[in-house]
Amino acid sequence: MDDYLRAVALGLVQALTEFLPISSSGHLVLAGDLLGEQSNSLTFDVGLHVGTLVAVLAYFWREWVAIVTGGLTDIARHGPRLDRWRMHSRLGLWIVLGTVPAVIVGALFDSAIEDHLREAWLVGLLLIVFAVVLEFADRVPTRRASLAEVGAGSALAIGVAQAVALVPGVSRSGATISAARGLGFDRAVAARFSFLLSAPAVLGAATLKLAEAASGNEDVRWGPMVLGAVVSATAGAAVIHWLLRYLQSHGMRPFVWYRIGLGAAVLAVAAVGAR
Repeated sequence: MDDYLRAVALGLVQALTEFLPISSSGHLVLAGDLLGEQSNSLTFDVGLHVGTLVAVLAYFWREWVAIVTGGLTDIARHGPRLDRWRMHSRLGLWIVLGTVPAVIVGALFDSAIEDHLREAWLVGLLLIVFAVVLEFADRVPTRRASLAEVGAGSALAIGVAQAVALVPGVSRSGATISAARGLGFDRAVAARFSFLLSAPAVLGAATLKLAEAASGNEDVRWGPMVLGAVVSATAGAAVIHWLLRYLQSHGMRPFVWYRIGLGAAVLAVAAVGAR
């Protein structure tokens, strides 16, 4: 029963922190400290990643259908002449391009990140540092208000921010939304592109975790894994819906202050524990 309760708790944490700009990996590191190291097991890793992926695919299913069908049609009809592609076809290409930096960084540094950068004090520090980044990026005047204005350069720049967010405490959504806001996209468009861009990265992470579970010696507990995925997917879709509506008329300041407060608390606890 403890595993099932832990699955529900971690599923809610994952849903809230993956899509809000407050760092899901950082919160899961802290949750591991609170709930025990078994919270970082493959059972929960796989379930939470799968749930997050389902939330993004289900909520944006119309966009994904348009991206796939339009992309295949435009490739067949127009080949590499991107100026003739429809908006969703080009958007699919920009999502692929924006995923490349995270794939490269993950392939080269995943082990180093897992072994050396999952310390609570570092999570606390990065929560504060990237709160400041989020605040200043959110002050940039809006010059772009549509996904149609995403291009190769902006997709790559946002993708680099996503790669930086592989470090716990940075926040994938926070880094990508900050990058998009810094490029002049309005808040809702920045968040929408951030969520769409997350799908390939989360799919890759879930696939790696599944492969690790299949080849490893850890006993994967399917019941808690499925429950964690269901909770993460259901709550995640609700969080996406709420945040997109919220950002139509509000700024990032509440998330900035939350990050600073949590980061300061984590650093204080880490400092006391180090004595």
